[in-house]
Amino acid sequence: MSSPTSPEPGPFTGFPEAALDFYDDLEVDNTRSFWLAHKEQYDASVRAPMLALTAALEDEFGAAKVFRPYRDVRFRTDKTPYKTHQGAFVAAGPSCGWYVQVSARGVRTGAGFYRADPPALARYRAYAADPDTGPLLAELVAAAEADGWERAGDRLKTAPRGFDASHPRIALLRHRSLSFGRDHGFEPAVIGVPAFAETVRRDWRSLRPLVEALAEVLDDPFGAEPA
Repeated sequence: MSSPTSPEPGPFTGFPEAALDFYDDLEVDNTRSFWLAHKEQYDASVRAPMLALTAALEDEFGAAKVFRPYRDVRFRTDKTPYKTHQGAFVAAGPSCGWYVQVSARGVRTGAGFYRADPPALARYRAYAADPDTGPLLAELVAAAEADGWERAGDRLKTAPRGFDASHPRIALLRHRSLSFGRDHGFEPAVIGVPAFAETVRRDWRSLRPLVEALAEVLDDPFGAEPA
């Protein structure tokens, strides 16, 4: 999300090839000197279009967080300072919502939940296991996959504690996070035009029932603020 002193984003016109070129080069030379020399290219070709895209979708989905380009390297062996993609996230619930990113490989859209604390994960698993709500969740997941969405997320290799490996929805119960993604590639005729905002809108709309169901389940029913 832009800061209070930032100018209002202009209309979304697509992601230019210069955005892909920027990340192609950054993957080769991920240094502060490269970043400083090409910051204007990042601002104009990457950040500005992402702000414009999320602004175009805000009326329907809400305000987005456009992530900072810097990596947190404090506890990582890889000390390269900059992310090789630009992402934006619209929250629908705790660590749950819609996502879009641009990188050298083009644009990817997605949705789901990327993290759940133990109480929220317990609520998710109870929902997935319940004989009434579980089949509804399974139907939403199956519909997303039939629509071409790729299911991902951190998952256990074995059954979670308290659940039998023969449970009919064991594949969903193993998830510790659950997300769906779709690649739109890098062709200028697809991602480099104003109409791409409507493509992202359709993608997010198609996953709205699943996102809203997950957000409701993950949210604290007693209204406590997330940690």
